[in-house]
Amino acid sequence: MKPAGAGTRPQRPDGAASPFGEHVARMAAQQRLIVQPRMGMGDPVDMQAGLMAVKAAEASTIGTITLDSYTRCNDDAGVRRAMAGDGELNGYPIVAHSSSVTSAMVDSVRDPSFVVQVRHGSAAPQRIFEAIAMAGLDATEGGPISYCLPYSRLPLAESVVNWATCCETFGRLREEGYEPHLETFGGCMLGQLCPPSLLVAISVLEALFFRQHGLRSISLSYAQQTNATQDLEAIAVLSTLAAELLPDVDWHVVLYAYMGVYPSTVSGTARLLDDAARLAVRSGAARLIVKTAVEAYRIPTISENVTALEHAAAAAQRERSVGQPEPPTDTGILAEARTLIEAVLDLGNDLDRTLSVAVERGLLDVPYCLHPDNLGRTRTVLDRDGRLYWSDTGALPLPRPTASASGRTGSADFRRALNYVARKYDSAPPSRTYRRVRPAPNSAASTPAGRRGSAS
Repeated sequence: MKPAGAGTRPQRPDGAASPFGEHVARMAAQQRLIVQPRMGMGDPVDMQAGLMAVKAAEASTIGTITLDSYTRCNDDAGVRRAMAGDGELNGYPIVAHSSSVTSAMVDSVRDPSFVVQVRHGSAAPQRIFEAIAMAGLDATEGGPISYCLPYSRLPLAESVVNWATCCETFGRLREEGYEPHLETFGGCMLGQLCPPSLLVAISVLEALFFRQHGLRSISLSYAQQTNATQDLEAIAVLSTLAAELLPDVDWHVVLYAYMGVYPSTVSGTARLLDDAARLAVRSGAARLIVKTAVEAYRIPTISENVTALEHAAAAAQRERSVGQPEPPTDTGILAEARTLIEAVLDLGNDLDRTLSVAVERGLLDVPYCLHPDNLGRTRTVLDRDGRLYWSDTGALPLPRPTASASGRTGSADFRRALNYVARKYDSAPPSRTYRRVRPAPNSAASTPAGRRGSAS
């Protein structure tokens, strides 16, 4: 089934919103951190209200259209049942809605000061990309590894073919006057307990894959982990390698607020988001994908998303007044990430083939990932300060862990590691809490903003 209302892609109109990458670069030049939600609603009216509220927030924002899980899985019957009232959609069904409906919704809020990105989570996103293009949208995200291993049971080789097709389709938007932007989700694998070097390596490799298939505006992701000092070093490494390996690409770094087991108290979530905003500013990330105070137990409303955006923006502004931090100490993340990337590139120049081969051989092996193609021999451990280390490197081309880091991890150890951040932030003394914000004019402030039913 083609996207509803499929036809000729629209030419980019004069006076339209700035290209996504250009807009981000302009905000970065003004030292304004962009904060971005992960909301998506099934009804176009509600989705429009969400975008309007984000645009009206007291922050530098980008709008997000997160797609529903049925669309992500190409379950057309599930979408139809939900749209008919038999169930709920946890995001926007872009393939089911006509391109005219989606473009009208977006055009009502998009202008030179406000751009929009589509988020999905699919290993087979061909129809999603077609619907994005048909609606005149020019920014989305994902990747052949990062949207296959955590979210799908499709063979990785099939995901790679799908994503190669989508990149080339997306790249042809230049013929209509757009500059398509694609963000790699590779720095967010499973949300937690994946060592920084592997997150950096997959993010860079997916960016190289995008470049191989014609994209020239790219963002590289990294998800906040369990130790701020280690994260600061990792993002510096990501920027270093991107500058080396993507010299002819317009790129920036996007940081995700912690994506693992989340604090359950308002004070704990506020402190964690404060730290994410501080990390974004200190590391030079251009965008921050935020989470809200209710992530631990339900889908947030539009108003709660806006509150989180404004809270993060305020924390970032406070951090800017502190001044630049000292450069992070090199603890070996750069050497590890470079080794992992080079091991893949040494397999050949065609990333369509080498990404799958690297995973098959365990040169890329995501800890605790249950996808059938992931070798699953690597394991990790947290030290008492929350630094994340390899306890078993499997077939990775890295040195074996030291005796203090190696050893088997039992179920109790694994559970403690999963809950490390939630426990740390919930048990700390209360600090600044979220302030109240008014609902944006004409917004359905109480409408739940859907999200993917996963760590993303």
